[in-house]
Amino acid sequence: MNKNIADFRENYKLGSLHHEDLDDNPMTQFEQWINDAISAKVKEPNAMTLATVNKDGGASARIVLLKGIKPDGFIFYTNYESRKGQELDHNPKAALVFNWLELERQIRIEGTVKKISAEDSAAYFHSRPQGSQIGAWCSPQSQVIENRTVLDENLEKYTSKFEAIKEVPLPPFWGGYILQPNLIEFWQGRSSRLHDRFEYKKVENGRWEMERLAP
Repeated sequence: MNKNIADFRENYKLGSLHHEDLDDNPMTQFEQWINDAISAKVKEPNAMTLATVNKDGGASARIVLLKGIKPDGFIFYTNYESRKGQELDHNPKAALVFNWLELERQIRIEGTVKKISAEDSAAYFHSRPQGSQIGAWCSPQSQVIENRTVLDENLEKYTSKFEAIKEVPLPPFWGGYILQPNLIEFWQGRSSRLHDRFEYKKVENGRWEMERLAP
């Protein structure tokens, strides 16, 4: 390497965060921040890291896209037979991270994941471009394949299969999840690494309690 990676650093100074700045409901606060990211033209503002745990306790993480926000959680879609789908079947506890460097902001979320209804999954599936719908049928996600030709042949196969059908059917192995949070943390970068952090925890009767954390 031409430069020591340890020398890369930024002194964050775009903003600050105070208790009075935050809504009592973290879901409302999340919507405010993601709208800020959209207004700031952050690239892929709905991109989030999803962390899961396998049956042996090993953690894995990947980027997925947030596709819905409800009062009780965050919705994303995937192949249920993928690695993340299998891990969520074994252990439904998961975590999300949003990182908006342009705003020097981060949100961490922890909670429990469950599948949404097949009807809701189908409604979203059929809102996607047809190429994406067919693509969902083509890919045995996370499985080992011999080469790219496998995907190309599957694409030809399913394109031909569905060309005479008005609506591509929802694959039985594909659909949505909702992560229902019990912890949400809002992080605003500050100078000298003395960042502002506020953590909401869900307590009895569905109430949220908020505390400031040391950076």
